[in-house]
Amino acid sequence: MTKGIFSDVSIKIDNPKWHECISREVGIYSRSDDIRSEFARDYNRILHSNAYRRLKHKTQVFFATRNDHICTRIEHVNHVASVSYTIAKYLGLNTELTNAIALGHDLGHAPFGHAGETVLKEIASAETKQNFWHERNSLRFIDKIETLPDPSGFEQNLNLTYAVRDGIILHCGEVDENSIYPREEKVDLNCIEKSSQYAPFTWEGCVVKISDKIAYLGRDIEDAYTLNILSSYQLKQLVKILKSFIKIELSEINNTVITHRLIIDLCKSSSPENGIRFSDEYIGLINSIKAFNYENIYKHERLNVFKGYSKLILESIYGTLSNLYSEEETIYKIRKNILTYPLLLNSFLDWLLKYSNNNDRSSKRNRYNNQVIYEIEKREDYALAVIDYISGMTDSFAIKVFNELTNL
Repeated sequence: MTKGIFSDVSIKIDNPKWHECISREVGIYSRSDDIRSEFARDYNRILHSNAYRRLKHKTQVFFATRNDHICTRIEHVNHVASVSYTIAKYLGLNTELTNAIALGHDLGHAPFGHAGETVLKEIASAETKQNFWHERNSLRFIDKIETLPDPSGFEQNLNLTYAVRDGIILHCGEVDENSIYPREEKVDLNCIEKSSQYAPFTWEGCVVKISDKIAYLGRDIEDAYTLNILSSYQLKQLVKILKSFIKIELSEINNTVITHRLIIDLCKSSSPENGIRFSDEYIGLINSIKAFNYENIYKHERLNVFKGYSKLILESIYGTLSNLYSEEETIYKIRKNILTYPLLLNSFLDWLLKYSNNNDRSSKRNRYNNQVIYEIEKREDYALAVIDYISGMTDSFAIKVFNELTNL
């Protein structure tokens, strides 16, 4: 393969942004015989995190606990990693950076997909006056929640590089305007207030941002077809839409064909001068597919029951834990009720032990050297702890907890 046309702007040692990209807010331990790059270390730290493991039991679009062949959140992030690797490799960009961003981009997604995100957004707005959105929560998880043991066995925060953190919080947002270019200035990522407020800092971040869209468009259609959500009439509509842009037959409407065509068009159309982009024909195609998906899949009446189900579960869990707040006596009150809801309260107590300023944290038996993020006696901090705890749940664990709450 010839040298990629983006090789001269890829994030590597001779790039002016290099030192900013590999910087960490808090340093991590090093080994004299480590053979990995900084971004490869980030990839490994994400791969071994609990938040990544839990993605296999989190909804992508369709509730997937009873169907092994419907896309889950962990499949989605691996699809994004695959698409972004293919694109970055061809263009001459840093594939280790795209891999790390892609693998970590959805670590903060709520249980039950966007339905769960909407519920937590409503709770957070009412209880903490903060805006809950999954990109920001993904940054929160990699910065403050997820930990790994260091060589001495003490739990430490992930402390990832700036470029990976930046790509994660800025991975979302639409690409209707086509052409994405990286921004030049380094910004405080903790001050970002809304989705897609800035362009990513690197070309690699731009690739992951578009790869996210490529990865889900075709797969959502495939899953909807598997679940009989799309009728034969709707499929004929889709063929008609696609044929207005490209030559395609009904038999070719699958994830493989759609993903391949989008990747090839992006690679052919992108350049440092023109940005990461699709051809005008294909950006029109993408927008038409998205419009079709929203009208016929994401707004389908069969998803309304799922949305109501997830809302009932998450609000019930939040309400139960919220009622146990008692200022300085909160830990005592939770322990007093632990036999009533052992699964929920034992798990939540472990969460508070790890992340709050409780007395048990100073015990010699604990191995936590991670950042303390809650002053547990403060109502708003306690509410935030509950929201963080729920947002990290899998669909299956949330259902188990709900069943415990309803078993009288």
